[in-house]
Amino acid sequence: MGIFCLPTSAVIPLHNHPGMTVFSKLLYGSMHVKAYDWWDPNDVKEPRLAKLVVDRTFSAPCEPSVLYPTSGGNIHAFTAVTSCAFLDVFAPPYSNEDGRHCSYYQDFPFSSFKGSLKEQSSDIRELDLAWLEECQPADDYIVKGAPYRGPRISP
Repeated sequence: MGIFCLPTSAVIPLHNHPGMTVFSKLLYGSMHVKAYDWWDPNDVKEPRLAKLVVDRTFSAPCEPSVLYPTSGGNIHAFTAVTSCAFLDVFAPPYSNEDGRHCSYYQDFPFSSFKGSLKEQSSDIRELDLAWLEECQPADDYIVKGAPYRGPRISP
């Protein structure tokens, strides 16, 4: 579980939550969310085709969201339109030992690798598709953690 506080214009780059369900709630402010799901979750070659499922700005108060392991926008990026904060609850949590580590991605327009797609569903527009390639986050991307200092939470 974590609360993420972002100043205006801060970006959390495109990343994933493999094998995890994530409950999110925007606590205050506004943020733009761009989120993808894999076109074919079993395809692992890179770049991988993904379908855009969210590309909009949210402002508090708004409904919470749920990301599932293979749907709901599990690969996403956040940009703070105003200063904002959101609560995330991860289940199960990240675990390198169990293969649940965060990966970062760069997205490319569908037209960049169009010849690689063998078949295309007629109900999906090209604007809804992008190619994602795993990458390292920028050197200036820093996540600072702080311990919880509130009242004791008992099971």
